[in-house]
Amino acid sequence: MKFLVHCIAVLPLVGTLAACAPKNDAKTEVVPSRVGIANPASEYCVKKGGKLEIRKNSEGGEYGICHLADGTQIEEWELFRRDNAAGTN
Repeated sequence: MKFLVHCIAVLPLVGTLAACAPKNDAKTEVVPSRVGIANPASEYCVKKGGKLEIRKNSEGGEYGICHLADGTQIEEWELFRRDNAAGTN
């Protein structure tokens, strides 16, 4: 009998707490990841017939070296800027 009385006494408390709980009606939107967007300088190297080599500098940062068909090795962004100078397009 005591158990039944305790259960009956606890039910309103549980109901009150449940009513006070925050609602989670917020809808989450899945945003596509930007991973995989091509580096324009890397794409340009390959478009010119080059092969890209990724190297690390002394601080651990990465940069690309473009190996062109004529044997030239040039940093990918240097090549891109050289061939696509502002105002010449």
